[in-house]
Amino acid sequence: MSNALMSADERRRQKELDEARKAGLAPAERDEDGKEINPHIPQYMTSAPWYLNKDKPTLQHQRNWNKKDGEDDMKWYDRGAKVFQATKWRKGACENCGSMTHQARDCLERPRTKGAKFTNKNIAADDKVEDIKVAGFDAKRDRWNGYDAKDYEQVIKRHEQLEAIRKDMKQKEMAEKMYNGEGGEDGPSSEGADDDDTKIREEEATEFGEVKKRVRTTAGGSTGSVRNLRIREDTAKYLLNLDVNSAHYDPKTRSMREDPNPDKPAHEKTFAGDNFVRKSGDYLAWQELQLHALQAYDKGADLNAMAAPSLAEKMYQQFKAKKESLNVQSQEDVLAKYGNAAEKAPEELALLGGTEKYVEYDRMGRVVKGQENKAKSRYEEDVLVNNHTSVWGSWWKDGTWGYACCHQAVKNSYCTGKAGDTAKEEVAAQMIANMEARAREADAELQKR
Repeated sequence: MSNALMSADERRRQKELDEARKAGLAPAERDEDGKEINPHIPQYMTSAPWYLNKDKPTLQHQRNWNKKDGEDDMKWYDRGAKVFQATKWRKGACENCGSMTHQARDCLERPRTKGAKFTNKNIAADDKVEDIKVAGFDAKRDRWNGYDAKDYEQVIKRHEQLEAIRKDMKQKEMAEKMYNGEGGEDGPSSEGADDDDTKIREEEATEFGEVKKRVRTTAGGSTGSVRNLRIREDTAKYLLNLDVNSAHYDPKTRSMREDPNPDKPAHEKTFAGDNFVRKSGDYLAWQELQLHALQAYDKGADLNAMAAPSLAEKMYQQFKAKKESLNVQSQEDVLAKYGNAAEKAPEELALLGGTEKYVEYDRMGRVVKGQENKAKSRYEEDVLVNNHTSVWGSWWKDGTWGYACCHQAVKNSYCTGKAGDTAKEEVAAQMIANMEARAREADAELQKR
């Protein structure tokens, strides 16, 4: 029926049928000769011109009208066919096997000690010689012309026989090991025997979400697999958040790209959106590569990850190797300067451990009984220099450290004792008095003016 005479409903049904044929879910349409029409061929090629009066799609108008009768592109040599079996050697025949279709230099049989010319025994049959002229463009270049698909059945049978023999040998080997007590249910032999079955079960488990509906058509069809299926025990994506303003769910592809529960903690989520998968795996490494290429280009390097991906990858690897070497060198320098707290403590620190000596203190922290042992350290303590009776840092005032014995704030100063402290206070008081007198004189001069 012409498309011009179809109703809207018929056009819709015809379009759905064409899509099913292209997907391989429906058989292909046949022409007047009963041959299948590839559903992927455009309509303007399958529709015949109006003057041919063809109601159904056909490809006769696309075929060669000048083709002569008797020409067959699929015709090929009859392999291994014999035409005549002679009983004695004939003049002009092969001296080795006795066939008339070839000479001794072209004979494919085993060279005999005495040829058929002299023995007249085991005369080979004449081969069928054909002169086939392949004129078609496709037929000349057909690699499988003359191939019989039935020959492959022998390969399948041989494979099945080998598989049966292998299984029998495996069972006998397992039985011998069980009889000798070398293997058991938990032994390595039983695990090796179930390797193939385990692999098969794993393959079946990985394909649980695939539904195959194949139709053998001239276009090859498709599997018609249904993707993105879930296990029946799992919660459907659209039930994770019933808010209408939450992530959008596409029922056709069964996908929910956004996170349905963005405010929920990550350890409590069972599904974080389909886009979460896109940012996993090698995506982060690819993103780091792109960022490195952009930063290198901004710093003057002639690098483009899209134009030269191999160069960008090589430079990024060199950058990471150099950065890692610098980090290792920096870490070694820090350890050499400050030491490593994770290393085993030296033996001299063992002396700082607890002892069995008894020391008793009062509420004010004074020793009442026993002798107090000060903890020792690796640094020198109570070292008095420049006649000081206290160590540096024993006195602090107004953000300044100094000596408690003389209140000196200079570390390399000489100790002056209490007299120095008194002289320092007197100098400070005299300086303040001088500043006040200077201020009074300045006020008096201002009043005179």
